[in-house]
Amino acid sequence: MSIAKRAVQLSALSKRFGAVEALQEMTLSVDEGELFGFIGADGAGKTTLLRILATLLLPGGGKAEVSGLDVVDSYRNIRRRIGYMPGRFSLYQDLTVEENLRFFATIFGTTISENYELIRDIYIQLEPFKNRRAGKLSGGMKQKLALCCALVHRPELLLLDEPTTGVDAISRAEFWQMLGRLKEQGITTLVSTPYMDEAALCDRIAFMQEGRLLAVETPSAITTLFRRPLFAIRARQTWQLITWLRSTTEAHSVYAFGRAVHYTAKCPGQTPDELLEALQRQGFTEVEVMRITPGIEDTFMALMESKTGEPDG
Repeated sequence: MSIAKRAVQLSALSKRFGAVEALQEMTLSVDEGELFGFIGADGAGKTTLLRILATLLLPGGGKAEVSGLDVVDSYRNIRRRIGYMPGRFSLYQDLTVEENLRFFATIFGTTISENYELIRDIYIQLEPFKNRRAGKLSGGMKQKLALCCALVHRPELLLLDEPTTGVDAISRAEFWQMLGRLKEQGITTLVSTPYMDEAALCDRIAFMQEGRLLAVETPSAITTLFRRPLFAIRARQTWQLITWLRSTTEAHSVYAFGRAVHYTAKCPGQTPDELLEALQRQGFTEVEVMRITPGIEDTFMALMESKTGEPDG
């Protein structure tokens, strides 16, 4: 059995901006060929981490390696091996689609035609607009152009900082289909996202909060960290329901999830029937109570509350 090679290795990596600890002694490894997701809210440290791996920021402490190369000592070599797509659209808005692609290909000593097979599925969607200035593209098309420019030199590692933020649902789905095809071609991808539904599409995910790793697992395995019984509760008076549940001494967590309220109790023995009766006694109508399987977002919320990487309970 062959041992997977490391595309990324972090050892007690840290970074501070003044009094703010953006990264706190982060240790992590990502194998070659993985589609790896970093999940967290704004301020979790996702962008800082990706910028360090892209050799755009110096680590404050610890060590980070890309393909076995230190991000400080071998930054020039690493820059030839990676493709980086920052969170904000950063291509030349006055250049056309084709001019941007040619420019980035030239920087890396290649041509569009040389690696056309890699970007073909994306480029064919851009081709009708190849003479349009990048600044005049829609959000989804800007995203695809930025991905093409990050791939045009066939990088070993692709770093994507919240690439689907601010684009429509169809463009988001198309983008993740593209990432799946890139994985089939052996490209390692690190992607950050605030969207929990995108986390399920990764091989592994890391939950981040305030510069710390809360958990690292496969999407299916990470939900096993949620150990309390979870109930989905619906009632006609949703906001009154949330307020009342949070006021009870039995409640451990209460969150709105769409039209339902996700609820856990301090006592693990509470049953759906007991909850239903208690709510009906309070005058709530059209009440439904169901025991449900925790999802990725439920697990993330529980880990954030505990701040230990282990839900309390």
